[in-house]
Amino acid sequence: MTFQEGGSFGGGRVQSRRSAGGRGMAIGGGVGGLGLLVILAITLLSGGNVDPGALLGGGGGEPGQDGTVGACTAEQANTDRACRLSATLDSLDTYWTPTLRKADATIPEAVEFTSAVRTACGDASSSSGPFYCPGDQTIYLDLGFFDLLTSQFGAKGGPLAEMYVYAHEYGHHVQNVTGVFDSSDRRGSGAGSDSVRVELQADCYAGMWAGNAATTEDPDTGVTYLKPITADELAQAIDAAAAVGDDHIQQQSGGGVNPDSWTHGSSEQRQRWFTTGYQQRDLAACDTFAADTL
Repeated sequence: MTFQEGGSFGGGRVQSRRSAGGRGMAIGGGVGGLGLLVILAITLLSGGNVDPGALLGGGGGEPGQDGTVGACTAEQANTDRACRLSATLDSLDTYWTPTLRKADATIPEAVEFTSAVRTACGDASSSSGPFYCPGDQTIYLDLGFFDLLTSQFGAKGGPLAEMYVYAHEYGHHVQNVTGVFDSSDRRGSGAGSDSVRVELQADCYAGMWAGNAATTEDPDTGVTYLKPITADELAQAIDAAAAVGDDHIQQQSGGGVNPDSWTHGSSEQRQRWFTTGYQQRDLAACDTFAADTL
């Protein structure tokens, strides 16, 4: 997915935190940790002898240095991960503004970190994978997660695969401020559990954003954020959704598929709900809690 030439994105949207110390406790991915099960599966495949945090390379910067991602051009957003994160969040902010205003809510904060980070949900490490913390309404991620997703689990990768993850975690913020979290039981597991319904709805919300991204205009420049999505780019996001399916991760870890333990949904479900959002672009179509069959 390509940002339009002439676009520009102001700095300060994304905080960068560099840990000079040891790794913190993994918190289970908070509400929406796309990467947690992937990291756990790799640890199992290695017999538990690999430090999951060491698998992630992070997004650059010197240890112990904090700051923010600076202003980026569209060209930089197309090639640099930190800039891509910042630019994608700008697009997501604009797209979800009407919904957030209706909920009397603000946009989520975003932090890209290396090694470890302190959050309102507890101390987290790179092994938590990307996650959203409702306690401080912030998205957290180590940008090295995407290398892990492609090298260890065979995802195709690519810009839209990364943007799908950002949009999924942003979807959790939308759920948080619109009452979905409060009305659901996110402690359980199973193919039809509320935990799975929450995750699939966030996938659907990510699809909604992607389906509208090429027509969503930057209010500061009047330029649409992104060029129309190509078939190959769409395949990147759909492939990433499959890579983080519970059944796929269970298969990769060498165990049998156990739907009773699912918390995020199968590869097929994640692909299908992302596609539903992409095609229908409607909040009502993403009501996974009203669906008899997920």
